[in-house]
Amino acid sequence: MEEVILVDEQDKEIGVMEKMEAHLKGRLHRAFSIFIFNDKNEMLLQQRATGKYHSGGLWTNACCSHPKPGERIEDAAVRRLKEELGFETPIDKIFDFTYKASFSNGLTEHEFDHVFAGVYNGEMNINKNEAENVCFRSMEEIESDLQTHPHKFTAWFSLAFPRIKNWKNTASVIA
Repeated sequence: MEEVILVDEQDKEIGVMEKMEAHLKGRLHRAFSIFIFNDKNEMLLQQRATGKYHSGGLWTNACCSHPKPGERIEDAAVRRLKEELGFETPIDKIFDFTYKASFSNGLTEHEFDHVFAGVYNGEMNINKNEAENVCFRSMEEIESDLQTHPHKFTAWFSLAFPRIKNWKNTASVIA
């Protein structure tokens, strides 16, 4: 049985719940999203496996998941990146946000999402139970695709992308 950490609007832990029950009830729980870039400043996109419990076949950021009860969110993010895409790279927390999205199968994602970013240029060993495909795309290409084909992307990616773009623009100015 896989459990998620239930949280309040400030990300304070308030309990645990079986993952599917939390998604059926739309309960706010802790999650993370990882955005990976290469040296060409292209973003790594993952096409979710069609067998996923929601959003199967849609494109999204490199990796998303939930920490286990008692697991540090940073440790969970590193663990899942390795499990899903078969590589490790340093990541940094860049922001967090809360969102709620309902799906046609009756499930609801209601997440306090911790967002991490990193750089990677090497080989990947994709877990086909998690991802069908991966590719690197420019921010401009992704933005254009989000405008013309929003149905091809996950709900959380569509919400996070403008924040990532703003972060990248700010980070480029600072660096």
